[in-house]
Amino acid sequence: MILYRHAKLSDAEAILSIINEFANEGLMLPRTRSGLYEGIREFIVAVENEKIVGTGSLHIIWEDLAETRTLVVLKSHQKRGIGRKLVEILLQEAEQLNCPQVFTLTYQIEFFEHLGFQLVDKKKMPQKVWKDCINCIKFPNCDENAMIINLK
Repeated sequence: MILYRHAKLSDAEAILSIINEFANEGLMLPRTRSGLYEGIREFIVAVENEKIVGTGSLHIIWEDLAETRTLVVLKSHQKRGIGRKLVEILLQEAEQLNCPQVFTLTYQIEFFEHLGFQLVDKKKMPQKVWKDCINCIKFPNCDENAMIINLK
């Protein structure tokens, strides 16, 4: 059985390991240890048999916009609905905060479309969205897709 909960400080090393495994394949941005600890309260984890098998975070951008980011599920646990459940939890948190819109930058268009997200032109996203992109090796030629969902 998969348990979903907010991340704890003691989860940081396992989260970092999963993130950077996928980052090394160019599938997501890497995270630094210090950056992960600073943002640990943004993270939800999926746990099976006391092992973290997936994670995702909700980052507030502005009063009316948040981002689902750092969504990753171990390859051995993919196609089991874990990623979907993580996003649903993050969207519930956004709703509880009265945040009307949530976006993501992703390669997984179909996955997010099934959750109600729609493709948008990256150029129309506020500049605040791009502050973390400066550290990406693909900047300024981002090949990810911007998608957004309206919660209100």
